[in-house]
Amino acid sequence: MSRILVTRSSMPEYEEYIEEIKDIWDSHWLTNMGAKHNELEKELEKYLKVDHVSLFSNGHMALELLIQALHLTGEVITTSFTFASTTHAIVRNGLTPVFCDVNPEDYTMDVSKIEALITDKTSAIIPVHVYGNLCDVEAIEAIAKKHHLKVIYDAAHTFGVTYKGRGVATFGDASMFSFHATKVFHTIEGGAVCFNGEQNGLKEDLYGLKNFGIRNEVVVDAVGANSKMNEFQAAMGLCNLRHLDGEIEKRSRVVARYREHLNGVPGIKLVQPQKDVKPNYAYFPVVFDETVLGYGRDDIYEMLKQHDIFTRKYFYPLTSEFQCYSDKYDAKDTPVALETSKRVLTLPLYADLDLSDVDRICELILGYRA
Repeated sequence: MSRILVTRSSMPEYEEYIEEIKDIWDSHWLTNMGAKHNELEKELEKYLKVDHVSLFSNGHMALELLIQALHLTGEVITTSFTFASTTHAIVRNGLTPVFCDVNPEDYTMDVSKIEALITDKTSAIIPVHVYGNLCDVEAIEAIAKKHHLKVIYDAAHTFGVTYKGRGVATFGDASMFSFHATKVFHTIEGGAVCFNGEQNGLKEDLYGLKNFGIRNEVVVDAVGANSKMNEFQAAMGLCNLRHLDGEIEKRSRVVARYREHLNGVPGIKLVQPQKDVKPNYAYFPVVFDETVLGYGRDDIYEMLKQHDIFTRKYFYPLTSEFQCYSDKYDAKDTPVALETSKRVLTLPLYADLDLSDVDRICELILGYRA
């Protein structure tokens, strides 16, 4: 049997991609906001139902430069139950992350604990939509308005998700998406910042910051970076966007099959569907309770690996436990996040994962004995 990886990139037919990139050979325009780049921005604005999309070479640079463009200062309330990028983007802007715990239902930021963390140094909240689960956007909006804070969503996991008919990109002051190859929608590598309204020229500022801070041929008015999406990335995005709804539908069948096997099993906890949310089935996290099962997450991880099935301890460790931050934070301050990180495993999930493979994965898990 072939190896089953935790994820596998969706790709268009070879001929479709070749057709999409043909005219690049005519123009010889490979990067610097070319025709494909501009077309993809417009198509994404329509798909995500948002006023503005600014494309980047990757999601991390999208977040890091968005924070810079919004001129945040001091402290930023966020979560340590996330990928390294979220925390690093804050710190690399000279800001201090203040970690809020997550709730035990969907592992997004526990909104009941945000206000206690706000100080006179707080300038923003950066919540993370996790595994495709949406944060409590309404509660976060109310808190942010009350305390005059910016809200940036790390929406890397939630491309295409809607809440009460609204696209996820429309919440907060702005949202960042990752278009990495492992995501539901990808441009090989890539990312985007999405927002509504003009917001004091945010689109123009982002455009400059991803191009060295260059405003025009003679004016450089910001210390920017080089984070432009190239034409081959954009072409892949244009192809993948055409097939996205179908790919999400395939992923939904995989998730449904997992739920058939694992829902309601003592000691195995699944995230339940969120009310009023149209999901994208980005990840399938399972939390294993060793006190009930007699074995833990790491045992299942190693057992499946022996069968050439590769899962991921995602997110583990917490970013607050990283060696580079170990002298600054105590992970025990976020106990739900800490405990979840020790027990959670994301199982293989991608559009063309065969349902018989899902059956086998579940049989191995349910048949395991310590």
